[in-house]
Amino acid sequence: MKMLILTVSLLALATAAHAEQTTYANPVDIDYRYNFEQQNEGISYRTGADPAVVLHQGAYYLFQTLADGYWRSEDLIHWNFITPSRWPFESIVAPALVSDGKTLYIMQSHTRQTALLKSDDPASGKLDFWVRRTPPVPTAVGEGKDDSHLGPDQVQPSPWDPGLFIDDDGKWYMYWGSSNIYPIYGIEMTPQPFAYKGKPDRFIYLQPEKHGWERFGQDHSGKLPNGTPITPFTEGAWMTKVNGKYYLQYGAPGTEYNVYANGTYVADKPLGPFTYADYNPVAYKPGGFVNGAGHGSTFQDKYGNYWNTGTPWLGYNWTFERRIDMLPAKFYADGQMAVSARFGDFPHYVPTSKIDDPEKLFTGWMLLSYRKPVSVSSQHARVEGQTFDAKNATDENPRSFWLAADNKPGQTLTVDLGAEKTVRAIQVNYADYKSGLYTDSPDIYTEFTLDASADGQSWTKVAETEPPRRDRPNAYFELPQPVKARYIRYVHGHIGAPNLAIADLRVFGSADGKAPGKPEGVTAKRDSDQRNARIEWKPVPGAVGYNVRWGIRPDRLTLTYQLFAEDDDTEFGGRQHGNRLDLRALNVGVGYYVAVESFNESGVSRLSQVISLP
Repeated sequence: MKMLILTVSLLALATAAHAEQTTYANPVDIDYRYNFEQQNEGISYRTGADPAVVLHQGAYYLFQTLADGYWRSEDLIHWNFITPSRWPFESIVAPALVSDGKTLYIMQSHTRQTALLKSDDPASGKLDFWVRRTPPVPTAVGEGKDDSHLGPDQVQPSPWDPGLFIDDDGKWYMYWGSSNIYPIYGIEMTPQPFAYKGKPDRFIYLQPEKHGWERFGQDHSGKLPNGTPITPFTEGAWMTKVNGKYYLQYGAPGTEYNVYANGTYVADKPLGPFTYADYNPVAYKPGGFVNGAGHGSTFQDKYGNYWNTGTPWLGYNWTFERRIDMLPAKFYADGQMAVSARFGDFPHYVPTSKIDDPEKLFTGWMLLSYRKPVSVSSQHARVEGQTFDAKNATDENPRSFWLAADNKPGQTLTVDLGAEKTVRAIQVNYADYKSGLYTDSPDIYTEFTLDASADGQSWTKVAETEPPRRDRPNAYFELPQPVKARYIRYVHGHIGAPNLAIADLRVFGSADGKAPGKPEGVTAKRDSDQRNARIEWKPVPGAVGYNVRWGIRPDRLTLTYQLFAEDDDTEFGGRQHGNRLDLRALNVGVGYYVAVESFNESGVSRLSQVISLP
């Protein structure tokens, strides 16, 4: 009878009309374009970076680096790619985007005079010239920090990584900068005719000696993998005005590692003076499947809720192989900006009204597939010391993957959840292995089905890719209704790449048991170097992982580092291990509060005692 009930429910699910999707999961499910940054090495890969999102005339528009077009959404869940009527010959890198309500303005990064675009109807793809030839940025600088080592009147050839802002009084401003030498600049400007007013002001210099999170490298090691020290980068300026305060945001310390983050300086005027926010970073996601949250944009949705986008890091094919994430944000009444990355790569609801607490958007659907057994129809042989085992598809590491023997339809990957569990959503994350794609071909699309089974013998389709055809390297499916299943099977149809590679097949839902116990024995000790602290706790029986949470107030633990109970950080050098985290993201002279929560496949524990970290 149990099997009959399961089969009936699965059949009903498979034949049901499309249910309204209410959730999303990071990385954002868009058709990331193949780029050509490595033609000389004979490979290409899908990538996304530097997302700029604005709400314009009731729809959301997403521009990013090297996409040869942009995306439109009406709900922040479904994104449609728009091929524009014209596009810069050099394409677009790290774009700025702003709307005055009537017109959408687009500025790409550039180091020489160039044309800029705008549109009164971006939904149609029709773009017109905003500026046919930009004037050079004034080279003299205003009063500010001593730049004598750069030259008395030297400004970075720019604007690279620009950000545009229209104040309530209609005045326009531009902010820019991408360097480990130069700062973030700002200047007032006029849009028509396009011109700069006055001299640029210098605003943001990184201070890694004071701000631990601004140190470069994996977990802020300050070094490249070969041990070479490196000066961190600041980039990705974005301005947001809330309750009369101006939040000048920036990305740091570099896109290549797990700690890419967004910070902010705050002022009472659009050109400052700006003050460093001691609660920085504001968007930070160093742990989990999605690593990194830097260089993006902050926008309000239709209901007044804030969101912050960023650039997670993959880095398998090249150090700049990346994706896009979207995290809920909030501005507190006292002015603090915060972005919630807690379970930031698990499914979240997209609100349809104003909400007060971004953390309530977490669905509570837990990860059921972590390190579960995987069986596959074929496996590629070991190559150049690399293994492409099936087990890589459930290890929560986007830089390891299963590689099939070929790319023919019918290849399968099956995850055994260990017992019947309630499945609510599934995410399929592809990897690129020796893709070698250099054209936008109609053949670049993704097709597959997802099946569920209670016994591994009788299967029913629970999800599938559907028309119109598009590439979905991070395809996410919210099931129309919960499904009880032990096995989830991917059945391959088509991808445009020559090799079928899956980094992770991630299954979300509930094991229908009890959440783990609250962590006990939490200790936090700051090093003599105040940028660092060690947090430890007693292992919790049955815990799959932990969230270390911290902030500058005991009732406002806005930052999270997620780690798994079995973690030993062997990939990058061991600063986390099961029930210990060496946290290296603190600001000198700032006191903190720390707590830990545990989680398993059934839920999340109560928060541990909150302890002071002076």
